[in-house]
Amino acid sequence: MIQTIKNHIAEVQAFSSTNKEEIENFRIKYLGKKGLLNDFFAEFKNVPNDQKKEFGQVINTLKNAAQEKVDYLKEALEIKAETKGVYGDLSRPGEVIPLGSRHPISIVKNKIIDIFLRIGFNVSEGPEIEDDWHNFTALNLPEYHPARDMQDTFFIQTNPDVLLRTHTSSVQVRYMENNKPPIRTISPGRVYRNEAISSRSHCFFHQVEGLYVDKGVSFADLKQTLQYFTTEMFGKSKIRLRPSYFPFTEPSAEVDVYWGLETEADHRITKGTGWLEIGGCGMVDPNVLKNCGIDPEEYSGFAFGVGIDRIAMLLHQIPDIRMFSENDVRFLEQFKSVL
Repeated sequence: MIQTIKNHIAEVQAFSSTNKEEIENFRIKYLGKKGLLNDFFAEFKNVPNDQKKEFGQVINTLKNAAQEKVDYLKEALEIKAETKGVYGDLSRPGEVIPLGSRHPISIVKNKIIDIFLRIGFNVSEGPEIEDDWHNFTALNLPEYHPARDMQDTFFIQTNPDVLLRTHTSSVQVRYMENNKPPIRTISPGRVYRNEAISSRSHCFFHQVEGLYVDKGVSFADLKQTLQYFTTEMFGKSKIRLRPSYFPFTEPSAEVDVYWGLETEADHRITKGTGWLEIGGCGMVDPNVLKNCGIDPEEYSGFAFGVGIDRIAMLLHQIPDIRMFSENDVRFLEQFKSVL
């Protein structure tokens, strides 16, 4: 008889169910008025005296095990019912969470970064509030240099040596000060100039500037890099370099890409020429290398810069640069990207 009760204890411990009716039948089987426990208690008087103690212990163990099992399973059912009432059917597929859109500036910036990462450039960043040395003087623009007037600068009135950076070339200066050649880096970021706000210009905009410094770097390397970029970015490989002037490069050039004249929009944005200016470039001036602690007799380099806002306006046919900063959800929802 004792062994029979122990078998029931093992059966009780192994029992599990999420069905309310099955749990109730289990309770009746062991704890009901006509359940097995009552039968075992009734048999107590027939048990030999030397076995009564052990018999009583196993009966109590069976009773406690059966009661605990019933309580546990009923509580689990209640929790499940409560959860279902609050959250619904948890086995159903979840609702699709609407994803936000990337800003067109971020889309274009990430694409540019991805293009240059493929050919060994890394990404460097710097502060938007700069000092005079990194923004001007180190870039061959000493105090009172007339070329400073090319960039209408926001100065901090309490300290004329502090300003909002007018280009991300300041990041390149910082990078050259802290890294030895070979250097191959691009510097994306926001820049500020005191310009009138219109559909084509703003007091802040975004640039990506590139820098390559090593032994034997030539203008041919610069042209090949720019041609690779325009092919990957626009699908157009025909470019031209027009002589220009920048204080921190010599020689310097404007970069034009042949956009074509296939559509009315092409005629409009290229003013009927088919050519479109996308940025500036040139060989790094030896004075800039010297200011940054690099020997211009041993190393040479090239630099270039393109406007992210301008490229975004071209690629997405956006007519007004102010739309980038107005935070109009109807405008932003139109842009999707995996980058």
